[in-house]
Amino acid sequence: MPEYATQPVRPMRITFGGADRSVLEPQGPLLTRRMSDLDGLFADGGAWTAAVADGDPVVYQVACSPVPERPTDLPQSVTTIQPGAVGGEFHMTKGHMHPVPQGEIYLGLSGQGGVLMFDGERAEFIEMAEGVIAYIPPNWAHRSVNTGTEPYRFLAVYPGDAGHDYGWVLQHGMGHRVRRAAGGSGYRLAPYAG
Repeated sequence: MPEYATQPVRPMRITFGGADRSVLEPQGPLLTRRMSDLDGLFADGGAWTAAVADGDPVVYQVACSPVPERPTDLPQSVTTIQPGAVGGEFHMTKGHMHPVPQGEIYLGLSGQGGVLMFDGERAEFIEMAEGVIAYIPPNWAHRSVNTGTEPYRFLAVYPGDAGHDYGWVLQHGMGHRVRRAAGGSGYRLAPYAG
């Protein structure tokens, strides 16, 4: 049967699995991003190189449901970002722009973090915690950041045909960087500056 004639996904019940609610059941793909996968994203390249050499730790994982990324479907995923910093800049996701301009929502599940958004001119940061919903409008690149001392976990729901353009962030930046505040507690937004 041709792709355009494929029937939609059947209704299903999806639950949070694992003791820490870090997976969706039934399970789909699991994506693991290590420090080496974040080349060119941290301002302090020397600190990034040292972190890669020191065991190349897992920075974040994305556990997906089996709902496919195709038009008319709404895939879901749970992202878990580990705590830590590289040269004072908090652990983060790669960040991306949707090539097909579509909105997305994030729901904070546990920990402390935020969503950094950039439309090419303006940057916005929404603080996230359990029960907080962030709306990401179309045409805003977005990256999640763990600003706490425990794993930060959130649910994402997005249109299946939105796509993920990671190169956009490498080319345009994110407007700001999310760094540890002076004294080590909390965060501050700093100019991107490459």
